[in-house]
Amino acid sequence: MLKSFPPVVGPQTRILIVGSMPGQASLDAQQYYAHPRNQFWRIIFDVFEGGRTPQNYADKKAVILKHGLGLWDSLAACRRTGSLDADITHQTPNNFPALLRRFPHIHTLLFNGAAAFTFYKRAFGLPPCTFFQLPSTSPAHASRSYEDKKALWQAALQRARILQ
Repeated sequence: MLKSFPPVVGPQTRILIVGSMPGQASLDAQQYYAHPRNQFWRIIFDVFEGGRTPQNYADKKAVILKHGLGLWDSLAACRRTGSLDADITHQTPNNFPALLRRFPHIHTLLFNGAAAFTFYKRAFGLPPCTFFQLPSTSPAHASRSYEDKKALWQAALQRARILQ
């Protein structure tokens, strides 16, 4: 069984970004979105940090928290060969009801791709708060350009921040 990571959340977290399950590169590095071609950190640093290059994983997590964001995955554990969401079986969801009770200021969930939303919805139904399903930042989902993905993520982040 593969196991996901603990959430990256804090008292300032208002928007929770929800992935599906870390890919093999992330599991090996023990870091969210560690695959070098995953566009997640590039989008975050372009939107919030003027495009600067992150120094390390601690810097990445600090930026997320500084801007009222958090990270977690729909799944706590699963079986999967490789890194594709389509190959996931034997899913165990993370306990979102408990997390949202513990951090009641989280008002928006941003799902990083269709699989993240599907796994969440299968376990819990629709979220009890505002949510957006966004295009996956994974290198396996190259049907949209980086600029298109960034524009969609930036628009959702702006809408979510307005909801505060």
